This record gives sequence, structure tokens and C-alpha cells, in this order.
Amino acid sequence: MAERDDPHLVETTLSRQELLRGHFLHVVREQVALPSGAEASREFVIHPGAVMIVPLLDDGRVVLERQYRHPMGRVMIEFPAGKLDPGEDRLECARRELQEETGYTAREWALAGQLHPVISYSTEFIDIWFARGLSAGTRRLDEEEFLDVFAATPQQLLDWCRDGTVTDAKTLIAMLWLQNVLAGTWQLDWRP
Repeated sequence: MAERDDPHLVETTLSRQELLRGHFLHVVREQVALPSGAEASREFVIHPGAVMIVPLLDDGRVVLERQYRHPMGRVMIEFPAGKLDPGEDRLECARRELQEETGYTAREWALAGQLHPVISYSTEFIDIWFARGLSAGTRRLDEEEFLDVFAATPQQLLDWCRDGTVTDAKTLIAMLWLQNVLAGTWQLDWRP
């Protein structure tokens, strides 16, 4: 349903104030007019967008990462992902991130969909890409990036999602996609 169908729900921006512009985060506060005519304040993060890759090995396993996430204070299990560079094509970003983080390149790619992980306080979107026909190669991690790459069966990943081992939102959503793709319920349009 489009916004034009919901004018009674739409807020209108009256002004914007920049609160923080860091290396990664850009935080703003907007004064908005509510549908009732009253005013309210909204603070949120402006994010350039990202990609996540569900890499499928020929033996049916998926490629995952274990990475320490400082805000959580723990090592998380997740699919490879990364932020879009300014002006970067989304598929090119997915190819770059897969190779940099895991060392793999893929023969075929399919765009599954898009998710918005934190709609209450960020403009972030994440494109969900599937990759298959993987070939192993050399990783090129960023200087400040430390992670382990490993493979698991879809069933193992599903179990980790169910028992709380995996709590990363993008990986939970990717598991939903993976489960439906493997069941034949959701189709992917593969391309080289």
C-alpha cells in the first residue's frame, strides 16, 4: 500500500537539525506536523543502505561469519553483509562484500528482496542477495575487520535461529527467505 493511500497517517517534516555526523553515523532531529495538526520531534539515523549475501555452497551448506559486534558486546553469527559506498551499484557491492569478507566469488546472483531492519530510528535498507556457483579465493578484510568464515547446513542455521544463538535481524530474515526458497515456495531470478 502506498503513502498516497494513507494521508491520515503521514507526518510532514517542518525542519531538520543535524545532531551528529560521524565517520559512520549521521543522526538528525526533525520537527514534524502530525496528521492531527500537532507537532512532534523525530530523531533518526540516516544510513546509505547495505547488502547482505546468502552464499550457497554446492553441497547445500551456506557460508556464514562469526564477528564481534561491539554494541552487543559479543560475537554474532551472521550472513556476509556490508554498507554501500556512495554511488555504488548494489550488485557490485554484494560481489565486493562477498569476496572481501569470505574470499568467495559467485557465478550466479539473485536479488531476493529488501528489508528495513530498524524502521523506528533509521533509514537503513538492506538488499538480500543470494549467490551460488561459489569459488573459493583470498579474503581482503578491511584493516579494522576481524571475522571467522564457516559453513553450516540450513537446518543448523534454523536451529540456531530458534534457540537464540542467532539474533541478528538480517540473518533471521535471510533464514526466512532461505527456508522458502529451499521449499520451492519463493522463486529467485538467477543471473550471471
